[in-house]
Amino acid sequence: MKTSIRTLIAAAVLASTGLAQANENIPDQYPASLLYSFPVEVIPNVWSSIGATAPPTYENAGHNNNLSFIVTGDGVIVVNGGGNYGLAEALHKEIKAITDQPVKLVINENGQGHAALGNCYWAEQGVKILAHEDAAHEFEKTSHQVKESAERVLKERAEKTCIHVPDETFSDRQDISMGNMKVEVLHLGPAHSPGDIQVWLPEEKLVIAGDMAFHERLLPIFDDTDTAAWIETWENEFEKLGAVYVIPGHGHPTNMAQVRRYTHDYLVYLRGKIREHIDNGGGLDEAFYVDQSPYKHLHTFNELATRNAGRVFQQMEFE
Repeated sequence: MKTSIRTLIAAAVLASTGLAQANENIPDQYPASLLYSFPVEVIPNVWSSIGATAPPTYENAGHNNNLSFIVTGDGVIVVNGGGNYGLAEALHKEIKAITDQPVKLVINENGQGHAALGNCYWAEQGVKILAHEDAAHEFEKTSHQVKESAERVLKERAEKTCIHVPDETFSDRQDISMGNMKVEVLHLGPAHSPGDIQVWLPEEKLVIAGDMAFHERLLPIFDDTDTAAWIETWENEFEKLGAVYVIPGHGHPTNMAQVRRYTHDYLVYLRGKIREHIDNGGGLDEAFYVDQSPYKHLHTFNELATRNAGRVFQQMEFE
């Protein structure tokens, strides 16, 4: 009964809001749990707890990405370890309310804290953790700094969080057959951060895209983000999957056209503006303020737009 009520509520919310925009001004949509929102069933047997589209805060318990899971018929595959021990534990509680099948695998979508700081909870449960080799290396290199940052923001909500590096890594792809589901864990190429992966369900035409794809919040460009390579990976690999359903790294499930508009097209647009600026002899100081107004309605625009422009200028200055 609990599952069906939640599914009905989620369906009503989605129906009433069209594409169901997230609201970064709501500090916590599920006060009964550390999770920002309770899991909803996107398609049969694929669930996601949608995180806040705001930066991590004490109020959202650091849950500002999507924590998804697949109920295969012979066990559960979780995508993202969570941003701390408590979030992983809270997600597991929700999974147990939905199915009696045990969690058998956790996949980290990249090496960032919100994907992997909850690994230690899952390791305590005896669950194997899988990640791309570059993501595992990135997490091992930065995990203590990321953990300290999370502890400053989350305070007691970060209790019991520890470092657990993924148990198993892969380079290009990992094919998984579990229960009734065929799952392909893919590293399609450079994108948002080292070791980004996509979890592709070919029979369902659904991709858990991770940080390859954004649409409700402005995507962040890091110092090690290669925007030209991200566009190339999108056009040559990601788009060609032919996904009908997309669960992005942040924001509600949607379709390929929507994430293309706010990821691929944003990257092309920003690089075009910076190229025009460079060709006109402009420098870094002015580059921060190139026109990004078509995207100003996206969440985190104020935090990220100028920073993104500066980083793209530094990348393109010597291209």
